[in-house]
Amino acid sequence: MTSENTSSVAAAQETDWDARAAAFDDEPDHGLRDPEVRAAWAGRLRAWFPAPPAHVLDLGCGTGSLALLAAGQGHRVTAVDRSPAMTERARAKLTGHPAEVLRGDAGAPPVGGRRFDAVLVRHVLWALPDPAGALRHWRELLRPGGRFVLVEGVWGTLAPVGIPADRLTALLEPLVREARVERLSGDSALWGKEVDDERYAVVAMV
Repeated sequence: MTSENTSSVAAAQETDWDARAAAFDDEPDHGLRDPEVRAAWAGRLRAWFPAPPAHVLDLGCGTGSLALLAAGQGHRVTAVDRSPAMTERARAKLTGHPAEVLRGDAGAPPVGGRRFDAVLVRHVLWALPDPAGALRHWRELLRPGGRFVLVEGVWGTLAPVGIPADRLTALLEPLVREARVERLSGDSALWGKEVDDERYAVVAMV
């Protein structure tokens, strides 16, 4: 890991996510309040996930917007975030749905011996101090035939942060039997705006 990446990971670890929770959903791709943005993410999730009902583990769930979409599509969702304020908002969103929200570390989620059909992670892996170790641990949480759904990217120009797609696929190679990369930068409906940085999803089968 370069010194720049080390610094960006440290900054992400030190971010006060409780303080950011109240305004977190103001970003179009966080709150999914715009019907076009919400529909764009719903369509991607349908393509990425197994047929419902699947058991989905959403790690670093934030306020639970993607977990809510997954639950609305008929999946059983376990959502994890380390921020009490984020998990409080996620629980409120998911009330009445087949979902459980847990407070804990995305890198080592508190799910005991449970296994899942899909592990969903959006914009979290790059900020973990040991991405390779996290992927190995998450692999143990997947049932045979399960899949990773990893949405990541590289943001910024002067001091870019994130994880490039080629690095992520290299980390996954010893853990999965196949992986495909979907480039997402060109789909402005997902972000509620045009973007020119690297945004992608890796769907990897085990």
